[in-house]
Amino acid sequence: MRRLRLSPTLTKYIARQFFFNFAGFLFAIVGIIFLATVVDLIDRLATKDVSLAVTLEMALLKLPHLSQEVMPFTILFATMTTFWRLTRSHELVVARAAGVSVWQFLLPVLGGALIVGFLTVTALNPLASILLSRFERLEANYVHNETSFLAVSKTGLWLRQADRGGQSVIHASRVSPGSVLLHDVIVFRYADTDRFVDRIDAERAQLRDRHWQLYKAWVSKPGEASAFYEEFDLPTELTVDKIQESFAPPETIAFWNLPEFIEIMDAAGFSALPHRLQLHRLLALPMLFAAMVLLAATFSMRTQRRGRVGVVIMAGLLTGFLLYFLSNFVFAIGLSGTIPVVLAAWTPAGVSLMLGVAMLLHLEDG
Repeated sequence: MRRLRLSPTLTKYIARQFFFNFAGFLFAIVGIIFLATVVDLIDRLATKDVSLAVTLEMALLKLPHLSQEVMPFTILFATMTTFWRLTRSHELVVARAAGVSVWQFLLPVLGGALIVGFLTVTALNPLASILLSRFERLEANYVHNETSFLAVSKTGLWLRQADRGGQSVIHASRVSPGSVLLHDVIVFRYADTDRFVDRIDAERAQLRDRHWQLYKAWVSKPGEASAFYEEFDLPTELTVDKIQESFAPPETIAFWNLPEFIEIMDAAGFSALPHRLQLHRLLALPMLFAAMVLLAATFSMRTQRRGRVGVVIMAGLLTGFLLYFLSNFVFAIGLSGTIPVVLAAWTPAGVSLMLGVAMLLHLEDG
């Protein structure tokens, strides 16, 4: 039978149905996530002197990031609902009888999913990263009572630490790869939080057990002559793990800023593996959304044939969840450095896409 082209009217109709279902599911899922986040924060902050307004603010700050995480499920649910309704109302049956193929039906929804993926990466992610960064600062202040801060910039490494005598701000031009050995070190020490005590200039600083060991250090105090030390110990509560964990998490770096941040991390001598993996994961997100559309369409379009709507839809949902957890598993392997970054980031989307295409080919031509 001769295949007909999908008319613009039908294209707009299917796309409108998809976006309507997508908006409905997104609103419902985000609402549930917000309530769950508020309850979790209330429980975590129960022993802290934190007002309800601050708790709600923290929940709202985290909401865009969580919304981004559940976006693949929203695409899956919206696609399944769209095609299930069209199949149940026999609209797809009539159109297919007229010669419209499954692939033509999919074009409006695939286009919509790719648009959502593009906007998620380029617009939602930068907003979510900024707000998540603010959330983590509030969390560090109210929940963890953290006193250390670390940042990497083009000028080098900046580190703030607290000790029994006050606070120290450490700057280093670079770090030796594979170890916490700082070069061209400057330390500003303060009593309490704002009273300057002294400045230390050293060639190198090595992190030891509960102290920094500074080499060839000059200690300068206000109104006194500078003193030279071959070695100088600076107390610290930091460890190698704490320093690595203090870097800005990949989720708090906007998509547009990730390439520059990765370059800075590499130049400073620290591992940028999590951030590089996050960059490729975001780039693969539109492909993952397209794969979710194909898988959802496979299950929702065949419900009318099988006559077992609940079972087939449940199978589609379970497939989506399985792929999601598989993606996280592969991502974790990528973080360990066992497999290349590109393979870890793109494999889940690529495998899901090929699986969806194969299942649709079987549905259409099998």
